[in-house]
This record gives sequence, structure tokens and C-alpha cells, in this order.
Amino acid sequence: MRRFLPTLSLVGLFCLGFSLTLLLPMLVALIYDEARELLGFVEIAVVIGLAGALLWLPGRNRVRDLQGRDGFLIVALFWFVLSLLGALPFMRLAGLSFVDALFEAASGFTTTGSTVMHGLDALPRSFLFYRQYIQWLGGMGLIVLAVAVMPMLGIGGMGLYRAEAPGPMKEEKLAPRLAGTARILWSVYLGITLLCAIGYLFAGMDLFDAVAHSLSTVSTGGFSPHDESLAWFHNPRVELVAIVFMMLGAINFSVHYQALHHADPRIYLRNVEVRVFLVLIAVVSLLMAVMLHMSGEYAEIGQSARYAVFEVVSVITSTGLGTVDFSQWPDFLPVLLIFISFIGGCGGSTAGGMKVMRVILISLQGVREVRRLIHPRGIFPVRLEGRVIPDRTVESVWGFLAIYVFAFIVLMLLMMHTGMDQVSAFSAIATCMNNLGPGLGAVSLSFADVSDAGKLVSVFAMILGRLEIFTVLVLLTPAYWRV
Repeated sequence: MRRFLPTLSLVGLFCLGFSLTLLLPMLVALIYDEARELLGFVEIAVVIGLAGALLWLPGRNRVRDLQGRDGFLIVALFWFVLSLLGALPFMRLAGLSFVDALFEAASGFTTTGSTVMHGLDALPRSFLFYRQYIQWLGGMGLIVLAVAVMPMLGIGGMGLYRAEAPGPMKEEKLAPRLAGTARILWSVYLGITLLCAIGYLFAGMDLFDAVAHSLSTVSTGGFSPHDESLAWFHNPRVELVAIVFMMLGAINFSVHYQALHHADPRIYLRNVEVRVFLVLIAVVSLLMAVMLHMSGEYAEIGQSARYAVFEVVSVITSTGLGTVDFSQWPDFLPVLLIFISFIGGCGGSTAGGMKVMRVILISLQGVREVRRLIHPRGIFPVRLEGRVIPDRTVESVWGFLAIYVFAFIVLMLLMMHTGMDQVSAFSAIATCMNNLGPGLGAVSLSFADVSDAGKLVSVFAMILGRLEIFTVLVLLTPAYWRV
């Protein structure tokens, strides 16, 4: 109870904050004269606000007693509560069942982009905006946004930041105070989103589509107001804008800040994680383009390259925006795309997956073990860009990989238990844990035909992947609750 009351109080405070963010969908409803949706969002904002207040009041005077380790409980609990509350507009305004609404909300907030909905083009624009907007909020993280105002609340936020921030390097800060770091990250995030919307406008989108797609592109979320996603536009310029900003969203936002702060774009290429990320995109895109052309899937090499580059960037950044159905591509190409989603983007970005930095560290550790076999008494520290990586960091990466594989296997078996075939179950868990969106087999286009039990497993997998496993699984250990 000592820990739980202040935890609920802080979660309630975050819920109150989320209720205020619904003012933007209300504004869109006013602009497009959607009275029913405006009333619905007002009602939902009131309900969420009241729920937040009820959670906040009992322990409001004990929030300062929270410790850093309580961040795991706060973040995990908030993400599940947020998904439940975020489902309300899907139930109230789109008529979805509870499970479908929960799935859609969790998919949005975790920037997974998987969907159970169809007929999007006919839906009210304020509702479609909400659907896009929650991806943008979840991309950088509502907890990180809350940390930006933590000094006003008198709450230390490092535990919260570490519990939500993606990637293995969670201690790096851009400013002396953590709140300053959070503000910098959100400022860069907002700036890139605005540039993306402007890019889409110049590429030929109308204002609503440009704003809506910028929210899901920079957040690497993948939702679109159109059933056909970006294929609806049939516009190479739109695809080029999407490629550029999907990659920007998947690059560490600390690197963006450094490049802007020093007005030196060469900083991107000096960062080893960014270099490896770009090389991976180039190599896999080239392989895909050649394979597509040789197989006769597309008549022209230019067309093969166009679709290959777009889908590779969309998948490795875990965005999931689509111009073609890659599950129908020949040979091993669909499976290769699913495999690169496991790598994902850079740490400290909005992308999903295990992150490029972890792949680099695992590779360097593998090389070190080979050298140890040759020179058993040798001392070979893991070095990256001239600095020695602490063994604690390397060990945490291996621990993450082990837990990731174990969780993946368990969740895949559960999906198969719900009646799904092996290929569909594998790709469903891959797309949910990596926060990707499209999959293979029965989930290549949507999760509409997945059973309710399968959707609930998928919701857990999406949140587990977004919080990078440890934040959730640490709560299942008895040791966490002993102190």
C-alpha cells in the first residue's frame, strides 16, 4: 500500500493530462463541423478526467515518497490504463467492441500500426485525426512529456525516464537536468513533425492528410486515414517524403539535437549506430530490388527499386506504411522483411525492434568470444568508437536478447493455442513485439479475423515491445515486491 497509493496517484495525474490532449480532436471536430464527434470527445474527456482525479486524490500527498525503482510500476501501469482509456473513442465513435477498441488503442499508442478497422475513408475526420494523434503521443512517450514538467510537480523522473526510454543507453542526457532533456526531445520531435507535414503538402497532399500522415510517419506508427495507406496517393513524391521522415523518426533524437545544435549534418555519419542503420537499409534495399526485378515481379528496375526501398525503410523503422502488399512478394523476401523488423531503428528513437545499437554490441561481443577462444588468457574489452563499453551494458544487452527470445516463444505458442497457424502466429508476435504493423499469413493486412483471445495476447505483446520487456517483466518477479 505504501507504494501502490502514490503510484496510482501519479498514474491518475497522467490520465488527467491525457484528457487535456483531447482538446485537439475537439478542435478538429469544430473545424469540420462534426457535432456528434465533438460531443463524444467532450464526454470521453470528462470521463477520463474524472477517472484520473479518482486515482490521483487518495495518494496525492504521498507522491514525493516514490523512489526510482517505482518507475517500472508507474510506467507499466500507465501504459495499460492509457490503452483502456484510449479505447473509449473507438467504442463511442466507431462502434467497436471492447476487445477491438482496446487492440486499436494499444496499437496506436505503441506505434504498432496493426488494425482491425476498415472503411476508414468514410469515417469522420476528427475521429481519424484522433487515431493518428495517439500514435504521435505514444511515439516519443507521454511519460517523457510528463517528465518535462516534473520539476513543477516536485517529482524525480529518472526512474520513469529509464523505464520508458528505448535503447540500451538510457543514462545519456542532453541537459544537466532530466526535465531539460525531455523538453529538448519533444521540441525536436515537434519540429521534425512540422517539417514532415510541410513536405507532404508540397508533395501534393491536402492539409488534413499532410498533418495526419506526418503524425504517423515521424512517430513510425503507420496508421493512415485511408484503407490503402500511402498507396491511395499513387505519388512517388509522397513516398519520398515518407522515406526521409521515417528514417529521421528512427534515428536517435539525441543525434538530431546535436546536429542541429552544432549546425553540422556530418554528426549523423560520425555516429556508428546511424552509419550501420543506413548501411543496413542500403544493402537490404539493393538485394530486394535485384530480387524483385529478376523474379519479374515488376517490369522495370526503377519500379523494383522504388517499392523495395520504401518497404525496407517502412519495415526496419517499424512504421508499417504501405504502398504494396509485400506479403505477396516472391521467394524469401517477405520473411526477410519480417526479420529486419527485429533489428528496428536506433536507440532513443520512435522506432521499435531490438535497436541497431544492441545488434552492434551483440556482434562485437561475438567477435570478442571468438578471439578469446584463440587467446584464452587475453583481455579484450568491447570498444565502440574508441571508448570501452562497460561490461554491465554488454551483459544487459545479452539479458535483453535472452528474455526477448523467451517472451517471443511463449507469446507465439499462446497465439497458436488460439487457433492461428504457425506462420501467422510467428509474424503476428513479430509485428506486435517489434511495433511494426503488417505481417504475413492471416495478419498480412489486418487483425480483424483474429480471435478475441489472440487480440488480447497481441495487446500484451505490443506494450511489452514498446516498453522493451524488462519494464513489464520486472513486475512479475517476487524480488521487486519485497522492498
